[in-house]
Amino acid sequence: MRFREPLLAGSAAMPGATLQRACRLLVAVCALHLGVTLVYYLAGRDLSRLPQLVGVSTSLPGGSHGSPVGAQPSREPRSRGPRPPLPVGVSSEPRSILDSSSSADPGPRPGSNLTSGAPTAARSLPACPEESPLLVGPMLIQFNFPVDLDLLAKQNPEVKMGGRHNPKDCTSPHKVAIIIPFRNRQEHLKYWLYYLHPTLQRQQLDYGIYVINQAGDTMFNRAKLLNIGFKEALKDYDYNCFVFSDVDLIPMDDHNTYRCFSQPRHISVAMDKFGFSLPYVQYFGGVSALSKQQFLTINGFPNNYWGWGGEDDDIFNRLVFKGMSISRPNAMVGKCRMIRHSRDKKNEPNPQRFDRIAHTKETMRTDGLNSLTYKVLDIQRYPLYTQITVDIGTPS
Repeated sequence: MRFREPLLAGSAAMPGATLQRACRLLVAVCALHLGVTLVYYLAGRDLSRLPQLVGVSTSLPGGSHGSPVGAQPSREPRSRGPRPPLPVGVSSEPRSILDSSSSADPGPRPGSNLTSGAPTAARSLPACPEESPLLVGPMLIQFNFPVDLDLLAKQNPEVKMGGRHNPKDCTSPHKVAIIIPFRNRQEHLKYWLYYLHPTLQRQQLDYGIYVINQAGDTMFNRAKLLNIGFKEALKDYDYNCFVFSDVDLIPMDDHNTYRCFSQPRHISVAMDKFGFSLPYVQYFGGVSALSKQQFLTINGFPNNYWGWGGEDDDIFNRLVFKGMSISRPNAMVGKCRMIRHSRDKKNEPNPQRFDRIAHTKETMRTDGLNSLTYKVLDIQRYPLYTQITVDIGTPS
């Protein structure tokens, strides 16, 4: 048997020992890997706690808060440093409409009870998307049924007293005051509120409804009432957009958003009254939207158009003379229906309108916001809108 000993102790024994050591090393590596994986899992994938779990007291290099460079987020609450800035015009906290930074008025309206949202939430809301996911597209618009405002208010529980609403799931950058010139059109107003409140909510706007009611029986002055609505709305809230709407016009597609754009916006571009087409290129009547800055740039609207017609063409001229252009939705999206009615008394066609339109460039510097005079007689906060009754004087 001796002649076999060298073989067992030599060439055959050495490969077996090497294989055994390799297997032991592999098992040790696997055990170490399993142990590290287990510790990593228990630490909630936060490697900064690894030394504490294995009983090692040490500090890892990191930032000013002691977090290791490249560490994964922990499931536990922790400081994340300063938040990134929000878009311009968006507040991280809901603010009251009493907090107005408007230059149009030095302070809030006494007795105003409107708010822009709920008390400060534990988390800030994300910005609303550029296009709301809630839009439904074309809508059937009819005027052959009665509207009960009390029932309508119950159907719109998110609308606050005075006709204010802001989205509950996101922060809208569009703070829109909708101004309606008004006198003796209560039935039309009911239809307007019936259709527009749901539409505006789906558009995810931060909006308020202002009905500017002309007192007395003097000649109607649409543009002056719109100027008054601009100034009075800014006493409630820091609106950055103003939609000026006749009470008898209803949009037929909620993609036709009631907000402002980089250029003045004509919203009612395809009215059934005109065969769903634009009557002429310069037409800017019905429903339009201007940002606060655009409105201030043209000195608001003219105050001297008493009776029907002319003021919308004057407004168009003001925009052109200040280097602005008109933006519009396409004719399909921009369809609107008008509530049929006879012409109001004390709103007959203005015989001076054509002469005034011809001199817009000269008169716009002195006729507008800087020459506006009126007296507020009454302010009523209803569940679906705010009505401001005013004395606007008489034609000079």
